[in-house]
Amino acid sequence: MANRLAILWALVVLAVGVHQVSFWRGAHLDTDVLALLPEDEQAPEVDAATRRLADEAGRQVVLLVGAKDWTAAQQAADAATQALGQSGDVLEPAVVDTSALDQAVDFYRPYRDRLLTPSQRQWLTRATPDELGGTALMKLYQPAGAQLTDWNVDPLGLWPDWWQARAAETSARPRDGRLWLSGEGREWVLLTWKSKVSAFALGDGARVTAAVERARSRVETAVPGGRLVAAGVPLYAEAAAAQASWEMSTIGFGSLAAVLLLVWLTFRSLRPILLVGVSLLLGCAVALTVTALLFDRVHLLTLVFGSSLVGVAEDYGFHYFAARQGKAPSERGPVMRSLLPGMALALITSVVAYLALGVAPFPGLRQMAVFSAAGLTAAFLTVVCWFPSLDRGALPVTAFSERFSASITRWPRVTSTRGWWLTGAGLAVLVAVGLFRLKPQDDLRQLQGAPPNLIADQRELGRLLGLPSPAQFFLVEGDSDEQVLAREAALKQRLDPLVTQKVFAGYRAVSDWLPSEAQQREDAALSARAEAQAVAAVAASTGEAPTRAAFAQTPLTPSRFLAGPAASAIRQQWLGTLGARQYSVLMLRGLNDPKVLPRLEAVAQGLEGIRWVDKTAEISGLLGRYRRIMGGLIAAGYIAVLLTLMARFGRQAWRAWLPSVLGTLLTLALFGWVGAPLQLFTVLGLVLLLGMGVDYGIFLLEHPGDGSAWLAVALAGVSTLLSFGLLALSATPALRSFGLAMLLGEVTIWILTPCFRLPTRKATP
Repeated sequence: MANRLAILWALVVLAVGVHQVSFWRGAHLDTDVLALLPEDEQAPEVDAATRRLADEAGRQVVLLVGAKDWTAAQQAADAATQALGQSGDVLEPAVVDTSALDQAVDFYRPYRDRLLTPSQRQWLTRATPDELGGTALMKLYQPAGAQLTDWNVDPLGLWPDWWQARAAETSARPRDGRLWLSGEGREWVLLTWKSKVSAFALGDGARVTAAVERARSRVETAVPGGRLVAAGVPLYAEAAAAQASWEMSTIGFGSLAAVLLLVWLTFRSLRPILLVGVSLLLGCAVALTVTALLFDRVHLLTLVFGSSLVGVAEDYGFHYFAARQGKAPSERGPVMRSLLPGMALALITSVVAYLALGVAPFPGLRQMAVFSAAGLTAAFLTVVCWFPSLDRGALPVTAFSERFSASITRWPRVTSTRGWWLTGAGLAVLVAVGLFRLKPQDDLRQLQGAPPNLIADQRELGRLLGLPSPAQFFLVEGDSDEQVLAREAALKQRLDPLVTQKVFAGYRAVSDWLPSEAQQREDAALSARAEAQAVAAVAASTGEAPTRAAFAQTPLTPSRFLAGPAASAIRQQWLGTLGARQYSVLMLRGLNDPKVLPRLEAVAQGLEGIRWVDKTAEISGLLGRYRRIMGGLIAAGYIAVLLTLMARFGRQAWRAWLPSVLGTLLTLALFGWVGAPLQLFTVLGLVLLLGMGVDYGIFLLEHPGDGSAWLAVALAGVSTLLSFGLLALSATPALRSFGLAMLLGEVTIWILTPCFRLPTRKATP
């Protein structure tokens, strides 16, 4: 039977090997941080809007090149452009078509009469014929070069103001064939480039970042005091990929090296090292294959998290070789059979704990749960199926293992004495105070792990350009295109007073570029009446008979607008049809103070079809909700584990169960004492403690008084600490919080578990 299992497992491993070759050739790894976040269960249209806004900027890199004066700024921009051009295999310029404005003007020309700003509507409504005539006369005698179009097309000069309102959506202005702005004591040139590859493709390293850094260096060399500020999704994606790759190497290979060193010190034989290494390698390979088969793409952070599996999956090999040490090779089968019940129970509790991560609606966490559960199972099967067949030589007891095994007799054991009761009471007080001081904090911004220089550049560039925020916006829905545009107009009427009060800088709406048909008809009638009065006044004053130009008879429709040259400025905000409804996004500029967000949220109240979206607050709320759910899951899990242990160990089950409970409580108390926030990822670490911490007690109860069981538990605990200790040093805040909880909990549980071991029975005389 054992040989059949070994052959069957070998066939599975062979299939995994074939898959690994094809997988790494394609390398479908995902670094998109949005993939780690929960999908919006209640509003898929909000998720669609968020992704549309994110995808629009997925390849774009925006740069501002500045200097003290305009001439130097142009020189610096030329130096940056030349340096970026040397990376033609990675970047390409997003060419600014100088004829785009002329094309847009020509496109809008037939509809000029129905394009009015709110202030123009107010003025045309209240202006007298004399005021209109005076304005028209002034425009008539204005030099032709200062006019955007002929006088008879725009006798009141309304169109330049409309275009100026559109230009106010960005601070950049054309100057000498470039896009220019002035701010913070410098003259700036705006450069826009695109990545030729996906922002989330790992490729051959941080090539976009390297190109930007070369351009920065070239600017600083070419122009004294020159400065380059850059931002873009590709830069963030490459930084995340580089950081995750470094951590994966550090955590994974560092843990592996530490584990193998422990095996050598304990057994002084290459055979345990090789076989434990095989179990770990196959565990990770099978985990990756299973994850790749169940998910479209494997996230890079899944591999980073999974690299900590090394500190857990070697437990089964440790237990086998610790029990096998000092026994004849012929006893391999009986040794494995004696270990199998405890190892299987430990595997079940660990896998259940890992799979509990999948309860939260985080695609990334589900991947991590599947990866870890599959990896542990594969390592377990490798030990059970192959180790008795491959472990053929002698394995003598070493001095190191003998001392470690004997140390269990010197470990303090909890008894019903006054000293232990006082110790327990003191710990209870410390835990209670720590739990009282513990503060939950679910702000999504705490999970941001981008390099500080990227964040600083992003903020400076946002200040200078007045870029809209993709995290807070208004989602407008309606039964038709017309209703969406009309509702946008109603929303803008409420936002205009806040812009005047400088609560925020402004907004960018589709209806600014494409008014509703009703608004177009109303504005066309208003401008026709006012301009007719103006033309009549000019005729009466000059004795001539000027005529007003003719305009399009049909309104500008969404389909015609979206096919025109002006749509590129706003296309990403027109979501179109989602389900049976139409949607658009109104974006806000200059949101620099979080305190104004409640005022903006209040604007949407009472407006049908208008929804305020604060994606940061929504995800933060979801993090808090699932933190509470997972907290309840921990409590339920401990009850379920206790019942499982009681089925195996009866009244003594509490000895394997209580150390994990105490480890969880002490970890939370330590977080409270040091002021560390309680986050969802902290709670997720505690979920895993439930499964892995109980393993130590299971093995000590399965083999009471057996020094080899304590040796295996000690080695497993130390290797787990090394693995999750490195994870606690991660630069990714979520992984760091998770790893810190695991580190503190594992230390506590590892120390406490032998204190609750069964009393050693005295031999009868």
